[in-house]
Amino acid sequence: MAGGEIAASAGEDRLPLPRPSTRHAQWHWATPQAQLVLATGDLADILRFYRRVHRLNQTALGELLGYDKTYISALELGKRSLDDLPSRRRICEALQLPPHVLGVTDPTDTDHRAMLQFGESTVRLAEIARQSGHATEAVSELWPLVARLEARVEDGHTERDVLHLLARARVGLGVALGNVLPEERLVTAAHWTAMSLEIAEYFDDARMTSYVLRMHGNELRKASLRGAAVQRLSRAAATAPDETARAAVLPLLARAAGALGNGELFDRVMRETHALLDRVDHTSLFNPFSLHEIRLRGLVATGRTREAMRLVEQSPPQRGRGCLRSTPELPSPWSGYGSRWPPSFGR
Repeated sequence: MAGGEIAASAGEDRLPLPRPSTRHAQWHWATPQAQLVLATGDLADILRFYRRVHRLNQTALGELLGYDKTYISALELGKRSLDDLPSRRRICEALQLPPHVLGVTDPTDTDHRAMLQFGESTVRLAEIARQSGHATEAVSELWPLVARLEARVEDGHTERDVLHLLARARVGLGVALGNVLPEERLVTAAHWTAMSLEIAEYFDDARMTSYVLRMHGNELRKASLRGAAVQRLSRAAATAPDETARAAVLPLLARAAGALGNGELFDRVMRETHALLDRVDHTSLFNPFSLHEIRLRGLVATGRTREAMRLVEQSPPQRGRGCLRSTPELPSPWSGYGSRWPPSFGR
């Protein structure tokens, strides 16, 4: 399948993107433009940027900070400086700035940096725990982290690194819940992964958006919301910035298309997936052996049992590059699993 085919397919059935909510006004310090302004540490640039984002005149900004218009104008023109720490701290609090930007050493800022370092480690270790079969422990680690990050965002501290960490932590929590919740409650797992979409799409980060859509789509599939799963996974493939990112999505999209009974989409996705086998590094899901099983189950799900039976009689592909190579010593992908998928495929 050509890359454009999935992109076109995704566009046809695409759900409307969420409208920017009022909370986006709180995310102004997390945009790339804001990061450049904050990196200068220049109060004049920061004040002008804040006014432009919030469409304030100098009088309104002066009322917010407790100064008159003339003083704000002098600060923005560089004719006056603000050297005392109490005043700088007050401005940081009013504009919801990280204190260190204006040279203020603050205990809460130190705590913020420690939280980010701890949070990054927590997300990584929770993923390792989940993949090792300890999803319950992953939930126990991620839940308090998500709560703490959400509380910080609600307080107006919306630094870019906080929002990115929150998005990844929510996705990790949703996926871990998808491994421990009973089948009738799997929608809860999909809900948590969906909560990261707004952040990813707001920052227009293609790699992050594709990743969140991929994980969300897979949780929707597990919750038997097959149409929504195909839509999200199609968007993930269309958004993927490179072949490696597409290769991570396509096997999941093929599974969802097969479960939906969409034979045409299933066949197109499988063709593109096999075309990428010799160009992209293999993973636990993107490899000839796993794709062989996905094809078998997809053929059965789309009403082509005889074709699936003929494929079963063939030797399964060798683990490694090259889908046409076979190794008789490997067992059939049906054996040992019964009606369930291999552990690396999810539930």
